[in-house]
Amino acid sequence: MSDYPLISWTEAGEIRSARWRSEAGNPPPKTVVVADDRIPADVAYKLVCEGTGLLWRGDYQNARQLLQALARRIDKKSERKSGKAADKAAADRAAGKKTIKSVAQPAISTISTISITQAFHQHRQAQAQRARILGMLLLPLEADYSVPLRRAPDLVQACTEVYGPGEQASVVSMREVLGLVGAHEWRKKGVPIPALGGSIHPYYGVFSPVRGEYVDLIAQAVLPTVDLAFDIGTGTGVLAALLAKRGVKRIVATDQSERALDCAAENLKRLGVNKQVELMRADLFPAGRAPLVVCNPPWVPAKPSSAIEAAVYDPDSRMLRGFIEGLPEHLTPGGEGWLIMSDFAEHLGLRARGDIQAMIDKAGLQVVGKTDIKPRHPRASDAEDPLSAARMKEVTSLWKLKVKKV
Repeated sequence: MSDYPLISWTEAGEIRSARWRSEAGNPPPKTVVVADDRIPADVAYKLVCEGTGLLWRGDYQNARQLLQALARRIDKKSERKSGKAADKAAADRAAGKKTIKSVAQPAISTISTISITQAFHQHRQAQAQRARILGMLLLPLEADYSVPLRRAPDLVQACTEVYGPGEQASVVSMREVLGLVGAHEWRKKGVPIPALGGSIHPYYGVFSPVRGEYVDLIAQAVLPTVDLAFDIGTGTGVLAALLAKRGVKRIVATDQSERALDCAAENLKRLGVNKQVELMRADLFPAGRAPLVVCNPPWVPAKPSSAIEAAVYDPDSRMLRGFIEGLPEHLTPGGEGWLIMSDFAEHLGLRARGDIQAMIDKAGLQVVGKTDIKPRHPRASDAEDPLSAARMKEVTSLWKLKVKKV
């Protein structure tokens, strides 16, 4: 018995099977048919919407074009739904009914009266449905990760970085393959971090520090010590590296993900600060106490749908609560805990304003300082974004916490 899922299909009158790969943990399609350059896009769209996987045997570049054609059809269908919602809202207004301004956007199914919280959930649902449909276009991979298709690029290194050494032939969604290629390019060229005087090279599935405002908050804050710090949930290692560059002599950085720890190790070595940082696999805190404990937990209390989303979505605020509740036991007397949090969830109606302060009070902590910064990423000012009403109000804060004196 194999310890990984198999995908099966009929080809040339024979039943065939191969290893199924999905970094998101998606199951293989139950029904798979072989397809090539001759399949019309409308026929392909009907099949994938029904849950049928298309195992591609044609030209690789034509497969990319088909994926784009499928995406256009998904977006067009969503635009039609948005148009119907807008028409209904107009009819309601004409009839004198009260409505909330619709946040309908292309690729999002909406209703006429909708709150920003509903818009968020619909947006997530639409994204998941879109990913499911586009994930039905499948590519074969040989044991060495070569693609047995005409005009196929060399994917060996990109696949090896994520899947490890090749062992046997497999099947993967083309959408995932394109994600691997994109991640490989980011890993190769890196993300410039001015505060570090260098770049961070993120691995696939490890959150990239493209939102630099939280890094700037740490770079500008007055350090309470340069002796020891804990970095909780280090990810790429960007904050541990920054603390080391600022002169902290020893940092213990933790993460639950082995891939994140490998990524952090490579970044710390490249930046020349690896001797100052000890990496440790742990759920939140390492053993002991430190005079400075830093954490940048996921900001949105919702369920992640893939590994990369775990850096953004935190079900029931598990990591946030765990950090705040456990902080008093891991601070030395007079030590500071630095919590970096966006208030985006509050503007989405997913967390009440005052909840974080209530958690802090309950844990026996006090706020001794708070610094705010406005996001600078492109989506923060994108009026076409379906969640723009919340994004434009977003503020990221550095909360400085200490244990209350009894």
